[in-house]
Amino acid sequence: MAVGRLRIEPARAPLRGRVSVPGDKSIAHRALMFNAAARGRSRVKGLPGGADVMSTLRAMQSLGAHISRESTSGDTIIEGRGLEFSVPAGPIDCGNSGTTMRLLSGLLSGQGGRAGTSRFELDGDSSLRRRPMDRVARPLAKFGAAIETSGGRAPIVVHGRRLHAAAVSLEVASAQLKSALLLAAIQAEGESEIIEPALSRDHSERMLQAMGVDLVRESLSLRVRGPALPHAVDVEVCGDPSSAAFLAVAASIVEGSDVLIENVCINPTRTGFLKVLERMGADITVEAVERSGVEPKGSLRVRGARLEAFQLKAEEVPATIDELPLLAVAAACAQGRSVIGGAGELRVKESDRISSTVALLESIGAEVYERPDGLEIVGGALEGAAVVDAAGDHRLVMSAAVAGLACRHPLEIGDISPVAVSFPEFFSVLEGLRG
Repeated sequence: MAVGRLRIEPARAPLRGRVSVPGDKSIAHRALMFNAAARGRSRVKGLPGGADVMSTLRAMQSLGAHISRESTSGDTIIEGRGLEFSVPAGPIDCGNSGTTMRLLSGLLSGQGGRAGTSRFELDGDSSLRRRPMDRVARPLAKFGAAIETSGGRAPIVVHGRRLHAAAVSLEVASAQLKSALLLAAIQAEGESEIIEPALSRDHSERMLQAMGVDLVRESLSLRVRGPALPHAVDVEVCGDPSSAAFLAVAASIVEGSDVLIENVCINPTRTGFLKVLERMGADITVEAVERSGVEPKGSLRVRGARLEAFQLKAEEVPATIDELPLLAVAAACAQGRSVIGGAGELRVKESDRISSTVALLESIGAEVYERPDGLEIVGGALEGAAVVDAAGDHRLVMSAAVAGLACRHPLEIGDISPVAVSFPEFFSVLEGLRG
């Protein structure tokens, strides 16, 4: 695992090679959690080993799910609990994973039933304790859920109880919030409706439908009839598009590069960054597409290209939310002035990703301006020659490394250990592409 400070040298030669990226975190969280809640036995292939996914795995084990890894195939085997979890003796540690905590809030809120109520405490690290949890507690309360927060943040206590159907309109487009409500809705009596302000990633809907849950989408509305017991389903976790994005931008900004990123999830709700890069003039093609299974996948062929500035509107943010700091790096390497707007959600991620991205780019010589809900970047030459503070955020660490390839002088990243959260092998993969 990468730790400590690292010096990034400017790219003096094209990036070339054929690589793969870790399995998609969003899919992996759901494959573990939904199958642990389902009836039956399932097999998950390609489960990534990042810290966030391991937080969900250990959380489900603490709730009584039997999860093991086969020594021969490396596949993960899950024995489902059929929506009947045991109560751990102590708090469930969600680590740095907001997905784990927010989805568990919905899943555990319906765990009372005829036995009365059950008490579950969810906690996490110092970063997770700073992230807002009232935004999931409030809409869950409409189902009858009882969740105590600590001033709107973690640690939180979920009092499992019988739930009733509800109609909820979300204030922000968030797959985590939507998924938490879906997990409550499948345990509630009657038909529930969840309405999004814009389409967020749809991994939960795809997986629950594959598990036999009566779930119907009409435009931005989801209707779910409960109670519904999911049936276990085998899942192959394809490569994380958010991880692939770092390699795609790296190849795009280094002249003469030619990189193939294999087995990447190409779910349309996850590939907004590809559309933005294509608008910028990036040379990216999707090859070897497969649409069998729960999620579509393919390979990304990326060649170096001259990039132009872009404008990002609020309705594009949900499909690009995790890649926005990286797209800001791409903008700093492009010609013209780029504007990212409607991205206030970036302020409540692992760090305030608007301020952190501005600080990163300013430190290496970019002309960038902070806005309340985004940022403006004027493309041009990047100097480097700085020690970059990535604010303990894995996506900022990798964004800084990509930026370093385009700098005139080397830069140093003060702490690269956060990459363990999502892409532990990132630096070795990048170095392999550099030859």
